[in-house]
Amino acid sequence: MQTVINSLTQQYIDREDRYNAHNYHPLPVVLQKGEGVYVWDVDGKRYFDFLSGYSALNQGHCHPKIVEAMIEQASMLTLTSRAFHNNLMGEFAEYITRLFCYDKVLPMNAGAEAVETALKLARRWGYVKKGIPDAQAKVIVCSENFHGRTINIISFSTDPDSHDGFGPYTPGYVVVPFNDIPALGEALRDPNVCGFLLEPIQGEAGVVVPDEGYLSTAFEMCKAANVLFIADEIQTGLARTGRMLACDHEQVKPDMLILGKALSGGVFPVSAVLCNDDIMLNIKPGEHGSNLWGNPMACKVSMAALQVLIDENLAEKADELGNYLRDEIRALNSPFISLVRGKGLLNAIVINHPDANAAWRYCLELKENGLLAKPTHGDKIRFAPPLVITKDQIDTCVQIIKRSLKVLESGI
Repeated sequence: MQTVINSLTQQYIDREDRYNAHNYHPLPVVLQKGEGVYVWDVDGKRYFDFLSGYSALNQGHCHPKIVEAMIEQASMLTLTSRAFHNNLMGEFAEYITRLFCYDKVLPMNAGAEAVETALKLARRWGYVKKGIPDAQAKVIVCSENFHGRTINIISFSTDPDSHDGFGPYTPGYVVVPFNDIPALGEALRDPNVCGFLLEPIQGEAGVVVPDEGYLSTAFEMCKAANVLFIADEIQTGLARTGRMLACDHEQVKPDMLILGKALSGGVFPVSAVLCNDDIMLNIKPGEHGSNLWGNPMACKVSMAALQVLIDENLAEKADELGNYLRDEIRALNSPFISLVRGKGLLNAIVINHPDANAAWRYCLELKENGLLAKPTHGDKIRFAPPLVITKDQIDTCVQIIKRSLKVLESGI
């Protein structure tokens, strides 16, 4: 299939290519408006958004309650920096710590900042509380992980695109296979390990769901080894997988919880690390921070975004509709879909086709038919719509998914 790009869309794309870094490979669509589960391009064509800003838009595009909170705060006070107190920092901290049952929160901006914050907290805890010799602390991570793209984080990435060509790399990490309890057990024997960092479901790797019991077993093993269990729920958290947190599926409460993305409903960069005092209070004034973290705008928006998740029962809806979506896709019985997997409304399909570019071609056809999704790791496509989607809308999308598969009939 030859994708035709009209002149207006091409003008926007050409301008971006001329002046912007080439560190992404987007679909050839230029969006200018969003509402709920829909986005519109510069020509007014409407699409279902099945990526949701990599789960930053769990509450849907431009949710009115979140936008209202942002506009209200924008006219009052946006930034003080942490050189001063502001009237919303304490309210936000109380709200989010009570919601997730932790003593303290450390707010940041981007998700990668929150991951870096958790790693610093884990190392400091290891030295102060566990007695690890200075500069010897180690953190166990999982292969095929995605926690961000800072130099430190890519140091333990196994993805060549993220890792290769950016060394020298930061030491102090032990990589074990995801969903491999024996390998984790072996790594935990090292007394200098202070933390185990993982995504409860590996999103960027293609929505890889671990075996039932993996999270709870890993948590108990970490507890026995006096190692912090650190859950990166930036993509899997905040109702996306059918629970408020993906760890809730196995009744695991992480020692450290990392949140981001939907923490602001997609309207402002907000992330956070939550943990108890015995971990958080090992970092003292001046030892960590960010000029923008904890600003009044972020606090106001985050409280509104979290309240929407609660008021609209979005975790329950994601659980019900996620099961329905997977069942409906499986019922297509397409020879081009070898696997459907996920939890809640974090899902992926694996394309079965001899053409290495088949998943990309399929996403282009989905776009032509009014649904936006994007491949990851070659043959995998995430299907993760905003959690405000309805059953009728899912029915429409499944028909688009079915109709678009015809493009794969060529080239076999």
